[in-house]
Amino acid sequence: MPNARQPNVVVFFTDQQRWDTTGLGGNPLDLTPNFDRIAREGTHVANAFTCQPVCGPARSCLQTGRYATQTGCFRNGIPLPTDATTLAHHFNEAGYATGYIGKWHLAGKDPVSAAERGGYREWLAANVLERTSEPYDTVMYDNDEQAVKLPGYRVDALTDAAIRFVDRHKEEPFFLFISYLEPHHQNRLDDYPSPEGYRDRYQSRWVPPDLAALVGTTHQHLGGYYGMVKRLDEAFGRLLDALRSLALRDDTVVLFTSDHGCHFKTRNSEYKRSCHESSIRVPTLFTGPGFTGGGHVHQLVSLLDLPPTLLDAAGLPVPAEMAGRSILPLLRGEREGWPKEVFVQISESQVGRAIRTHRWKYAVTAPDSDARRDAGAGIYHETELYDLDVDPYELNNIAGVESHRELCDRLGERLVGRMVDAGEGAPEIVPATSRRVAQAALLAAELHA
Repeated sequence: MPNARQPNVVVFFTDQQRWDTTGLGGNPLDLTPNFDRIAREGTHVANAFTCQPVCGPARSCLQTGRYATQTGCFRNGIPLPTDATTLAHHFNEAGYATGYIGKWHLAGKDPVSAAERGGYREWLAANVLERTSEPYDTVMYDNDEQAVKLPGYRVDALTDAAIRFVDRHKEEPFFLFISYLEPHHQNRLDDYPSPEGYRDRYQSRWVPPDLAALVGTTHQHLGGYYGMVKRLDEAFGRLLDALRSLALRDDTVVLFTSDHGCHFKTRNSEYKRSCHESSIRVPTLFTGPGFTGGGHVHQLVSLLDLPPTLLDAAGLPVPAEMAGRSILPLLRGEREGWPKEVFVQISESQVGRAIRTHRWKYAVTAPDSDARRDAGAGIYHETELYDLDVDPYELNNIAGVESHRELCDRLGERLVGRMVDAGEGAPEIVPATSRRVAQAALLAAELHA
């Protein structure tokens, strides 16, 4: 049984939220005052990235701490194996009450059977929440697979359920995973329906530079998307208030993160599934025991680093099978050996791979592979190289530029190394077609950036 010092753990998980929706991410519209305040007081993970920019695969990674190619969930529609070990299993073994509320997206159908719930003992969820509910018509399923209709806007309905869970389990350690649909689009409408009146607050306001420069659905959708983000931040504040009112705030580790970002059809025909910052960079913070006053973590952190961090923060062992590592040593100044890049697997739109360093984004694609059938490939082609120092919005793809050939070779070696570490075979990478750009040159020291 856990001792009295082991904290409660809550994961506040949003869907398709860009990193720059937060004030700390540069958004000037004050959408996230609660996120910004709590991140300053706790630990802001300033450079957090998904390892798979699509819903189901990213969720499999966060639940298991393993790459989507390792669990087999490399695209949407592939259920998490019933013998997979999840965060819920680890917390169950430690004597925690475990609960899941919201969108799951790791089962075969709705309602989700007990065997497909990843070990969570208390269940109020839907496999594909966007199909069982509407913004003001929230329907999920309970432990007995019975439909439960909850009142209010969907964000509020899930938050109310989370507060009830916390209140029920206030006398014992608990692990709660609350998984919102927002600010994901409502698929049936291909729209971002925010609470009534919220869209008008933010329509025709600040537009991120990458979206302003590219053709997509930005002007149609951004107002509603921002309205959803605003309501999520209000919900985050409500949940923290509930913890405080129950005298649990100082005893509860809270993680806020998202599965991937949103590029509003500027990079492909939908909203994510690309190597760009708009797809892979996500807002992330920790607060609670071990994270108070942690400041800004500037190292590159993967979604796969979050499960071991949660276990470490609760005083539980981190299994060797997890691909990431706890960020708690970074808060103690122990930075030696921390990876200098994050690795991203991309599926459904392409069979792709990418690494992101502090300065460079390097990506490859397997054009002869089937993006829905093939988890990986033996041959990839260089498709993208971005210099994030001078082109942070990734508007100038310099893959194939003659002056950067040696850099691409080095980045390719690093990418192959990360693929092998993830259990993939070492592929061949075909260089991009060479071209000369008179304004492009690279200093020798920049090869190591």
